[in-house]
Amino acid sequence: MEITGVIGGSGLYELEGFQVQERRSVQTPFGAPSDELVIGELEGRPVVFLPRHGRGHRFSPSDLPYQANIYALKAVGVTRILSVSAVGSMKEDIVPGHVVLPTQFIDRTLARPRTFFENGVVAHVAFADPICEATRAVLKSAVAQAEVPWHDGGTYICIEGPQFSTRAESELFRSWGVSVIGMTNLPEARLAREAELCYATIALSTDYDCWHADHDDVSVEAVVETLKKNVENAKRIVRNAIVAMPAEPSDCGCRTALQHAVMTDPERIPPAKRDALDLLLRRVLD
Repeated sequence: MEITGVIGGSGLYELEGFQVQERRSVQTPFGAPSDELVIGELEGRPVVFLPRHGRGHRFSPSDLPYQANIYALKAVGVTRILSVSAVGSMKEDIVPGHVVLPTQFIDRTLARPRTFFENGVVAHVAFADPICEATRAVLKSAVAQAEVPWHDGGTYICIEGPQFSTRAESELFRSWGVSVIGMTNLPEARLAREAELCYATIALSTDYDCWHADHDDVSVEAVVETLKKNVENAKRIVRNAIVAMPAEPSDCGCRTALQHAVMTDPERIPPAKRDALDLLLRRVLD
C-alpha cells in the first residue's frame, strides 16, 4: 500500500476531510522524531503527518532529529514524502508568496547528519537527481489546480542557520544561480533516498533574503506574516497532491536506491548495527 508522508508545520494536517485516526509516538535507533506522528486518511488515502520542528516550533534547523524523522516515517509504512518548507527567494520573479517545486539542491550545512550508514556499514546511493520526478509530477498538477503562482524547477540551497545569510553570502549564492534558500530540506532528501523513499519539496517563498535593494532585509516578522498567508495555499496543494497520488508505486528508482549501494561485506557489519538498520537493509541483504 502506498502511504504519503508530509513533513511541515504542525497545523498542516488540518485539511478539509482529513480524519485523524491516531497520534503515535515512535522510537527509533536514532532517538525520537520531532513529534508524534499524526496518522489518518484523506478520501480513503492513508497519510502520515510529522511536524518538522515539533509542536510549538521547539527544534532549530541544526537540532532537528533528521535520521529519526525519516526512519520513523519509514517504520510506519510511508513510501513517499512531501516536504513543505518556507524559503527565501533568490530570484526577482519568485515573489514572496509564490510556490517553487525545485529539482536540485546545494549543501552549505556544516553539522548535519548526512547518512544512516556509518560506524561499521558503508553505502553509496546515487543522488544526482535528489527529487523524485514522479512525485514532483503529481505536485505540479496539484499546484496548478490550486491556482497559485508557482515556478517549475530550480535549485534549493540549504544553509546551516539558524541565522539568515549575510548580504555577501546572499549575493554569492545568487551568483550560483540558485532559486531559493532554506535550512532543512537537504538532510531530509539525502536520508529519504537512503531509506528508499520518494521525496519532493513544496517550497513556499516568504521573502527576498537580504539581497533585494528595494525590499527590507529579511526579518522574522516578515517571514511569519507571509507564512500565514501561505498556509491556506499549502493546504490546498497538499490536499490535491494526496488524493492524486497513484495507488501503485512508480517506476522512479527511489525504491531501489540501495540495490547495489551497500559496500560492506554483510558478515563484517556489526550485529548491533545490522539490527538497528534492519528496516533499511533487509530488502538488499536478506
